[in-house]
Amino acid sequence: MNTPFPPSRREFLKRCGMGFGSLALVDLLSQRAVAGDLTPHFAPRAKRVIHVFLNGGMSQVDTFDPKPELTKRAGQMLPYENLQTERKTGVALPSPFTFRNYGQSGIPISDLFPHLSQCADELAVIRSMHVELPSHELSLMLMNTGDQRQVRPSLGSWLTWGMGSENQNLPGFVALCPGGMPVGGAANWRSAFLPGAYQGTHVDTSQADPRKLIDHIRNARLAPKAQREQFELLRDLNAHHLAARPGEAALESRIRSFELAYRMQMEATDAFDVDQEPDHIRKAYGEGPQNRQLLIARRLVERGVRYVQTWHGNLQPWDSHSNIREEHRKVANECDQGLAALIMDLKQRGLLDTTLILCTGEFGRTPSVEMGQNGSGAAQGRDHNHWGFSLWMAGGGIKGGTIYGATDEFGFRAVENPVSVHDLHATMLKLLGFDHERLTFRYAGRDFRLTDVYGKVVHEILA
Repeated sequence: MNTPFPPSRREFLKRCGMGFGSLALVDLLSQRAVAGDLTPHFAPRAKRVIHVFLNGGMSQVDTFDPKPELTKRAGQMLPYENLQTERKTGVALPSPFTFRNYGQSGIPISDLFPHLSQCADELAVIRSMHVELPSHELSLMLMNTGDQRQVRPSLGSWLTWGMGSENQNLPGFVALCPGGMPVGGAANWRSAFLPGAYQGTHVDTSQADPRKLIDHIRNARLAPKAQREQFELLRDLNAHHLAARPGEAALESRIRSFELAYRMQMEATDAFDVDQEPDHIRKAYGEGPQNRQLLIARRLVERGVRYVQTWHGNLQPWDSHSNIREEHRKVANECDQGLAALIMDLKQRGLLDTTLILCTGEFGRTPSVEMGQNGSGAAQGRDHNHWGFSLWMAGGGIKGGTIYGATDEFGFRAVENPVSVHDLHATMLKLLGFDHERLTFRYAGRDFRLTDVYGKVVHEILA
């Protein structure tokens, strides 16, 4: 005679008390989504992340990786066959920007970032990043999820699944983007096979009025008491529905999303209202949606949001194919002041040591000029370059005033201490208290992880 398998936790709760145990489970699931379900593998240096995404591709040779050899060889073909990029490129294009060494560390930064350069000693610049392909969509997916082709959870989803949120009234993972969506849209902050409660919440920050940032955040037709009664009825109906369908993750996630939406009415408008900040703080960050959303990011992490991503704007604003001087100058001016203010603001509040800041694009740009689409003539822009590019990190256990890795003498390919996206993710998880090889989720018969089967921690940039 076969012995029946013991019932699952959900089945056991369903049988107890005619299913009323399942009602308690709904509340437990909601709490678990906030508190996190894992114990860190070691003491975390960082408790939260602000990921600044300069989507479109920041040019490394015009920002953090000066190459005098490009000036010497201006107008000449580089002394090797140009590496394969998305489009045909031609002669060497010198940077139109001036570099200076800043801080006690002497990190070279171009005049694109006059404000950020004053924080040089807080930065760790990685000059040897590389990705696999010069495609916006695929490289964005790789940078966010660790995989450029398959549906995988984003870093923000992994982190909130592992650590939870510290605030039940706000999402644990928020994606801020003014004016629309980046290339790839919501796929950049998806939770994939992780529970849906850990997916990023998108907010269009082009609106200055916090009441308009999130659609339908308040019910204009119902008083708070009536709305509470309506919500409690909906919650009870959903709980009974779930009791008859144990184990349906999508249903559980939907219930939690309703509950979070209700709770957000109490706190979301306040969190996004930068007018509550003193005048000197708002002036320090500067004007415009990019700077304003950096201030919002600080307000969110201050209130317990675990992972905040700030996108520069719709599609790929840093994608400077035609005129690197004008296009990069414009987008850098839109965020430079806010980036510096974010670092200094977090530092004076005692939050920088526990807040990890990552600032990156999905790839870099070529040191050679991009040719015209028909193969003749040339503009003053740069094509996509996945062979080597720069990013910077600050706070959260990062060793400030550090330069790690190098590209070749022209800034084309990473040649010294190359760092992959998997290495970057492994390093970030290390700072957040997790061994990237042990942070796994069982799905479809396999233990998945953010770094797949790759990744090594870059210890040299850790404080």
